[in-house]
Amino acid sequence: MTRHFALLFISLCALLGPTVSGAAEPDAPRVRITTTLGDIDVVLDPVRAPETVANFLDLVDSGFYEGLIFHRVIANFMIQTGGYDRALGYREPPRQVRNESANGLRNLRGTLAMARLDPPDSADSQFFINVNDNAHLDPAPGRPGYTVFGRVVDGMDVVTGIELVNTHIAGGMAGVPETPVLIQRIVRLP
Repeated sequence: MTRHFALLFISLCALLGPTVSGAAEPDAPRVRITTTLGDIDVVLDPVRAPETVANFLDLVDSGFYEGLIFHRVIANFMIQTGGYDRALGYREPPRQVRNESANGLRNLRGTLAMARLDPPDSADSQFFINVNDNAHLDPAPGRPGYTVFGRVVDGMDVVTGIELVNTHIAGGMAGVPETPVLIQRIVRLP
């Protein structure tokens, strides 16, 4: 009887897996984030986060992210990028996007989400990769969350490598890698 329940559980997990994990459609856009520590391949979810994905891809296509660093790295939490260059100079993004955190996607390990300030609609170019399940970043009644718009499909070893670099306080920011981890480019994959 135990074997029967185990097989039933595995079958249910396989069936529900894409819904629970927020898997995107097979023809969803994919990008490769090339860093100084290696490549991270990501699939985006334009169905559940259309404005966020459109903004991200506009930034990718314009080369906005090239030369930016992972400027906030917190082990067991997340790695963040998309705002600062090697000298901690801030790169001004062209626009902000509406918060789409109520899209059903959760801040699980390996997902990409938009960073923002306190105002819910203040996300612009900065994003982070969750290195842990961060349910406290999901929306709750009366509280918007952080918009999840994609997930890592290859390169979690690179994400972990970034997560574990030595950090310090620099430019008034905590969690800045001592040796910069640079985005060399982000490109769309076929």
